Amino acid sequence: MTAPRSSGPALAVVGATGAVGTILLQILSQRADVWGDIRLIASPRSAGRVLAVRGQETEVLALTEDAFDGFGAGDVALFLTPAAVSARWAPAVTARGTVVVDQSAAFREDPEVPLVVPEVNAGAVRTRPRGIVAGPDCVTAAMIAALGALHAEYGLAELAVSSYQAASAAGRAGSEALRRQLSLVAGTSLGEQPGDVRRAVGEDTGPFAAPLALNVVPWSGELREDGWSSHELAVRAETRRILGLEALPVAVTCVQVPVLTGHSLTVRARFEREVAAAHAREILEAAPGVVLVDDPAAGEFPTPADAAGTDPAWVGRVRASLDDARSLEFFVCADNLRKGAALNATQISELIAGEFA
Repeated sequence: MTAPRSSGPALAVVGATGAVGTILLQILSQRADVWGDIRLIASPRSAGRVLAVRGQETEVLALTEDAFDGFGAGDVALFLTPAAVSARWAPAVTARGTVVVDQSAAFREDPEVPLVVPEVNAGAVRTRPRGIVAGPDCVTAAMIAALGALHAEYGLAELAVSSYQAASAAGRAGSEALRRQLSLVAGTSLGEQPGDVRRAVGEDTGPFAAPLALNVVPWSGELREDGWSSHELAVRAETRRILGLEALPVAVTCVQVPVLTGHSLTVRARFEREVAAAHAREILEAAPGVVLVDDPAAGEFPTPADAAGTDPAWVGRVRASLDDARSLEFFVCADNLRKGAALNATQISELIAGEFA
């Protein structure tokens, strides 16, 4: 472990060696330095690895009580771990007085844990009875900055979205599964006959419900009542919480697509009053965390391939509904590992660090 770097609050990154952790360490090196000791923690199998953080070589510690020695009030522990790990360890860390920022689903529905996207509801960070702040699912995070800006102007009344989710949302296993499948179908005439892609890919479809190469899979998550998936219900619940609209009608369809990085969504938002597309574009141009790319005549609109590796949510295809003067349609893309997880968690952590500056 390296010596403390400055007098700022300490930061523990738990899950530092995972796909999101790798991105987060890059982000820490690109943003203003508000941290003192930056401690990297992961599962025992990753302990002993040495990673660079802001130009300093730092040894990865195993996730144990001892890994948090010296942490207390005014420090932050950022969890990029599965929900079961976060549920087990977050209370032990908050018992020290350290604030936990958790990116898993473990606390997103807990009424005593604020669910925060800083561009939309940064003030919610300050009220944390359990000492924990949660970040949303990466699909919710992709659209919510744009949606929040429009809601502030027009008042959101109803929402229908379809997601087009990248394979990397399932971690390295998802990315590796898609790459493997693509190698099996590349240069072939597969995809022209019933079942030929499925036979080529075989039974091992990785974390996906069906082959993803040359395909789209209209499923993400676990089965819930009446045919809804857990992922769809999560996006619905999280959107309501972040916007403070507990009874907002929301319909979600989650679809996996053969893209490595970058979630996309089609959004139909209905508001309390009439919405003009030109004014909506002005709102989106000024919205924090949003970039508007909307000139279809010139072939300019966002795609996940262009959003990958960038911070904002990219919005385009903004148009008023043909059937309802109160409805707006648009398309949005964002890097699911970056803004969808690592960057949002970093922004939350920086807000908390600012309280103790």
